[in-house]
Amino acid sequence: MSSPQRFPLGVVNVSSDKTMGQFLAPDPTKVHLFYDDFDIYTAAQWIVTETDAGATEALTDGEGGLLLITNTAAENDAVSMQKVGESFLMATGKKAWFKTKFRVSDATQSDLLMGLVITDTSPLDASDGVFFRKLDGVLTVDFVVVKDSVESEVAGVGTMANNTDIILGWYYDGLLTFYIYVNDVLVGTLSYTATSFPSDEALTPTIHHQTGAAGAQTGTVDYILAAKER
Repeated sequence: MSSPQRFPLGVVNVSSDKTMGQFLAPDPTKVHLFYDDFDIYTAAQWIVTETDAGATEALTDGEGGLLLITNTAAENDAVSMQKVGESFLMATGKKAWFKTKFRVSDATQSDLLMGLVITDTSPLDASDGVFFRKLDGVLTVDFVVVKDSVESEVAGVGTMANNTDIILGWYYDGLLTFYIYVNDVLVGTLSYTATSFPSDEALTPTIHHQTGAAGAQTGTVDYILAAKER
């Protein structure tokens, strides 16, 4: 078994003459970071849109902290959750990251969206964002970058299954490429295209779960992370 690496004098990511140059850990102000592990759920932190008032969003028991979204029983009943305040503006020259882990009770009969999206009560057709989207009737997940309703897409980057965790993530290198990850494995890339790169609208972390058939369904989110280089 390998021994852990120890750095008693600290590890930094800025030069020694900067404000945080003598700090004993990487400078946390180098990135703007949002991370929710759902050990605590604060409803006021989210804009929640429900097509039926009977839907619920609440913590549930489970390892790692879990948010349980329960939709009502009619087809196309939906719950959209968007963090209050659009605080992520995509920009060339600035790296960005997104990662989430979740599962759903019915992987085929559901519409899903996870990512950074402009504030919109119906995110599935939002005009601006960088996100993963799964449509009703299929198991495959697509990766989408959209600006002013002009989309670039990589279809079929991952496949979902009932009640099975999936980890979805993307990394933008700040230059020419989005790197797409499923279960922490690189599965594809998408080249930067100016017409679909959402650089003129601030975005916010977004969770959307919608039933694709009659019958109550659930979605369980373990965590959601978004970050961007300052």
